[in-house]
Amino acid sequence: MLRTLILYATTEGHTAKIVQRIAQRLQTLGHAVETHRADAVPSGMDPSAYDGIIIGSSIHYGHHPGYFRALVRRHRAVLTARPSAFFSVSLSAGGPGAKPEAAQRYLETFLHQVNWHPLQAVTFAGALQYSKYGTFKRSLMRMIVGMAGGDTDMSRDYTYTDWGAVDRFADGFAGQFKQT
Repeated sequence: MLRTLILYATTEGHTAKIVQRIAQRLQTLGHAVETHRADAVPSGMDPSAYDGIIIGSSIHYGHHPGYFRALVRRHRAVLTARPSAFFSVSLSAGGPGAKPEAAQRYLETFLHQVNWHPLQAVTFAGALQYSKYGTFKRSLMRMIVGMAGGDTDMSRDYTYTDWGAVDRFADGFAGQFKQT
C-alpha cells in the first residue's frame, strides 16, 4: 500500500476540508494517507518515510504563511525526490470577483520562492467564511466582496470550491505512481 503524506496550512479551516476530500479520494485508490497541519507537524516526523507527498496552503492577502514556506524549504530535497504535488486555495481562484490569473501568479511566486518544482501544482477556489472571521475581517471581506458584486449576507458562509477539480487533482497525484 502506498503511503502518502499531506501537509497543509489553513486559517479558517477550508483548506483542511479540501485535504480531507483529497485524503478520502486517495484512500479509495488504495493509498494509506496521513495528514498534518504544517504548524503542528509531530516532532520526528520524517517525510522521506512516505511514497508521495502533497502540500497545500491557503492564501491570505496575496501570500502563503511564512511558516509554510519554511516547511517546504526545509523538506525540498524529499519533495523533489518523490512524487509530489502542491495546491493553493484562495478566493482569487474562484468566487466573487475571481481573478484566476492572480491566483496562478501567487502559486508560481510561492514555488519560485521555495525553489520547488512539483509534478502537479493547482489552484482551488476557497470559501467566504463570515462565521469564522472577527468583526474587522468580516466587515472588510463584506466590503471587498460587495464591490465585486459577490455574496454579502454575513449570516452564512459560501463555498466556491470545485470538488470535481479536487477529485481530479487527487486522481492525477495517484496517477504519478503508475508513471514512476
